[in-house]
Amino acid sequence: MKLWEKNFEISEEIEKFTVGNDRELDLLLAPYDVIGTLAHIRMLKSIDLLQAGELEILTKELKKIYREIAEGNFHIKDSVEDVHSQIEILLTNRLGEVGKKIHSGRSRNDQVLLDLKLFVRQEIQQLVSYAHSLFDTLIKLSERYKEVLIPGYTHYQIAMPSSFGLWFGAYAESLTDDLLVLQATYRVVNKNPLGSAAGYGSSFPLNRRMTTDLLGFEDLNYNVIYAQMGRGKSERLVASALASIAATLAKLSQDICLYTSQNFGFIAFPDHLTTGSSIMPHKKNPDVFELIRARCNQINALPNEIIMITTNLPSGYHRDMQLIKERFLPIFDELKDTLLITRYMLEHIIINKEVINDNKYHYIFSVESVNKYVQEGMPFREAYKKVGRDIQENSFKPLKKIAHTHEGSMGNLCNDKIQEVMKNIIDSFHFEKANKAERRLLKEQ
Repeated sequence: MKLWEKNFEISEEIEKFTVGNDRELDLLLAPYDVIGTLAHIRMLKSIDLLQAGELEILTKELKKIYREIAEGNFHIKDSVEDVHSQIEILLTNRLGEVGKKIHSGRSRNDQVLLDLKLFVRQEIQQLVSYAHSLFDTLIKLSERYKEVLIPGYTHYQIAMPSSFGLWFGAYAESLTDDLLVLQATYRVVNKNPLGSAAGYGSSFPLNRRMTTDLLGFEDLNYNVIYAQMGRGKSERLVASALASIAATLAKLSQDICLYTSQNFGFIAFPDHLTTGSSIMPHKKNPDVFELIRARCNQINALPNEIIMITTNLPSGYHRDMQLIKERFLPIFDELKDTLLITRYMLEHIIINKEVINDNKYHYIFSVESVNKYVQEGMPFREAYKKVGRDIQENSFKPLKKIAHTHEGSMGNLCNDKIQEVMKNIIDSFHFEKANKAERRLLKEQ
């Protein structure tokens, strides 16, 4: 059964092609469809499109359906087109004619857009929690190993002294910027599209401010056409923010794959966290980080996929948008799993504290020698030439005592400042407003 069903039957081939795997994906949106409907019917009562008694029995039954969803007892039948239809059919079957009233003033266009926004809003909150946990792990490692030196590289050539503290801290700070980008997209998503209907509003006197407040949105999408233009745009912006996190994890994974190789030997992992070879008994492969790298690269491809689907589409809804759901909805679990396994692996990392003592890294201290001569009064360019001649003549003696003091250097990591930045970013999401609103709607009477 379809909400738009008329006096003819659609071809089975057409139905199979157009529906695709939408039913399976819609199960992810089911709880949010209920939450959105709970707010919508309260608004309908306020403009006299529902009576008090009707609102009461609909609210009670919707909360029952929500519990069924949470318990895994909700299903979308093969004969039913989508989650919106399934919930309306359940209400009609259980309550009679009143179940048919919940769609007044709505279209499936603003209904699915609302579901997506509520879904994304909750998923972003979970992602922030996962990213924050990884951030904390990186900061702890940075502090624990801040005195352990490693070579830094440019052009894949040994360059200057670095440290594990500097390396771990760099990825921690990278996550702060990633969450700042995510926060911007959260604010774009956290606007109420309900009431835009099919993109052209409604002749009913809908109270859009009321549903905005009931659902805990920061604001509403005012222009009803633009509200519908947000479909595709919101997903693209969110996907770009997720790709930013993924890029940080991919770069970290590439470093780790290099640093675990025998050519580097900076770090290692316990045997039970590595894999082997079917032919080479000595192999300990960093398969986890190779898969993290690949999965993150897949996530980085998603914004471009969405761009290619939505490019040059005119205003108004188009069925092209359905294809975005197939890649977009599952990406949150993929990124959460990646954040989780990255943190788990780092909690078991083994640090080689003697890396810097290898003679092949002596030349990375050349800049330290140049700076020493400058501090003693020699012009920088003369000091540079002198150290260069010493290296060519094999008379260079490295000065391995590092005395970096400026902000963000090895001797002054500023991890406390980076933690403060992260706290301010997370606090600025204001997740509790949305959480309280949803709890109020679902509260048992």
